[in-house]
Amino acid sequence: MTRYRSEIIVSLFLIVSILAVYGQIRHHEFINFDDEDYITENRRVQAGWTREGIFWAFTTTLHHHWHPLTWLSHMTDCQFFGLDAGWHHLSSLLLHMANTLLLFFVFRRMTGALFRSAFVAALFALHPLHVEPVAWVADRKDVLSAFFWMLTMWVYVRYAERPGFTRYVLVLIAFILGLMAKSMVVTLPVVLLLMDYWPLERFEFGPSRRRGQPKRPKGPHARYQKASALDLIWKKAILFLIVGACGIVTISAFSQHKPLSQALWGFWPTKRHVANCLLYYVGYIGKMFYPLNLATPYPSHPDQGMAGFWHAGGAGLILLAISLLVFWKRGRYPYLLVGWLWYLITLVPVIGLVKLGPDKMGDRYTYIPLIGLFIIIAWGVPNLLERWRHGRVALGVSTVIALLALMTTARHQVSHWKNSITLLSHTVYVTANNWLAHNNLGVALKEQGRFEEAIHHYSQALSINPGYVEARCNLGVVLAKQGHVQDAIEHFSEALRIKPRYEEAHYNLALVLAKQGNVQDAIRHFSEALNIRPRYEEAHYNLGVALSKQGKLQDAMSHFSEALQIQPDYAKAHHQLGIALARQGRLREAIHHFSEALQIQPDYPKARHNLERALRLMKSSPKEP
Repeated sequence: MTRYRSEIIVSLFLIVSILAVYGQIRHHEFINFDDEDYITENRRVQAGWTREGIFWAFTTTLHHHWHPLTWLSHMTDCQFFGLDAGWHHLSSLLLHMANTLLLFFVFRRMTGALFRSAFVAALFALHPLHVEPVAWVADRKDVLSAFFWMLTMWVYVRYAERPGFTRYVLVLIAFILGLMAKSMVVTLPVVLLLMDYWPLERFEFGPSRRRGQPKRPKGPHARYQKASALDLIWKKAILFLIVGACGIVTISAFSQHKPLSQALWGFWPTKRHVANCLLYYVGYIGKMFYPLNLATPYPSHPDQGMAGFWHAGGAGLILLAISLLVFWKRGRYPYLLVGWLWYLITLVPVIGLVKLGPDKMGDRYTYIPLIGLFIIIAWGVPNLLERWRHGRVALGVSTVIALLALMTTARHQVSHWKNSITLLSHTVYVTANNWLAHNNLGVALKEQGRFEEAIHHYSQALSINPGYVEARCNLGVVLAKQGHVQDAIEHFSEALRIKPRYEEAHYNLALVLAKQGNVQDAIRHFSEALNIRPRYEEAHYNLGVALSKQGKLQDAMSHFSEALQIQPDYAKAHHQLGIALARQGRLREAIHHFSEALQIQPDYPKARHNLERALRLMKSSPKEP
């Protein structure tokens, strides 16, 4: 009972600490960095649980990634909470809590060390580097996949205690579910092998227990079946086969129907990728110990020539030195090797070494990998202090100070995620040459009508990256709103010169031309936008309007109908289709579409006026079919 009381107290401490840091996210908003792709502009997700939506979740990819469980998670939030951002944030927070508690119980069961296991879980729960995956709704995939990662570890520990077919199947199921949330889980089978080495010590040549290391609690579940390394690997063969299948699916998604040999060669890292990889490995360690000036997004790592080569070489020497040290000390301190390899291996999918992964830093990528370094700290520091007379006091005081510092820093970091403007303003303040952050901050400012500030940040983005067509197009939109039509046209035209198949530039240029009365050229650019992106409902709608002005009602109606196929709740498209039908004398159909427009948008005066007019005409023409 004493043991369970201790675990309950630790669990309550972890929950209260997480709430103290993250409770504020209940009042946070969505941000304009990927949240629109996952929720705010994704109608399938917003529809909640539908047969079509579930089928779509299992058959679609975003940025070449397949993660159906992540889509279902967002759909569940929309089903119950709609677009109330606070509840979406709380869902991520609950997953983070569950991950923390599972991590604590897994290490508590494996090692029997209460406080060290609790410290690993506390570092995981409160470290500022972990704010991004919790506070960013679009990064649900990281906390969700981590939940199944932790669950797989828990089930595997139970399997190691008493191997059996049912428990092995549960390991497989949990692992597959993790892959369906995010493919980064592919490194988990290797981590299970590391756990076999330590702390489970299932390897027949595993580390012998040394004086000063915690003992496992006695009992039937403390005995783990030993086996040879080959046998342990063989028993995970199915897991590795699943990883291979996942790799093939991912490569196929990225290769876009290229021959396999050509696709594989395209993923081979360049010298710049290798150099950045070394810098990122060391950079994340630095951020772990000094978690200030964290940002989302970080700027892309520039090619620094010889200076970058020397920096990368220095980072490589640091990694090599640490690797040699932990390998040398593996007999007496096996957790050093396990923790270090955990860190190195779990970062591989997102470190940029293989071009399937991102080639820039992101705090979210450390969510699972930092556990390896937390293991080294939680077991290593007490071992360093065990021979010092005041070691226990020093350990207790330093633990309290460290956790308070992490909580304070993390809470401050969470506050930056209140909305797009607070987050991106912080990002441009703490980073340099961050054209993406400047652009997204401009978008957020534009939405609030702060056009001059938006123009400043778009211009900043273009001064850093003149070829950034999104910022150039966004700048053109704001200039057009301010009446600087010719300047806007120049920016749209320049964007198209840089990227001829950029549908947004074609679309926005067409809007400006249509307002100038240049309907023919507007139609040409709307059509170009639709050639590039056939399911572009706004382009269909505005092309229909332009065609209506030319009297081509049948063609216009075709585009209004196509817009409604893509977006059934498009009130303006219903209204315009109603006008076109009324002009053809098809009043019953027109009335239907005017009514649909009003049902979607009750405060739509033009639709109400046209509906009343059509009803009056119906009364005067009762024989209208």
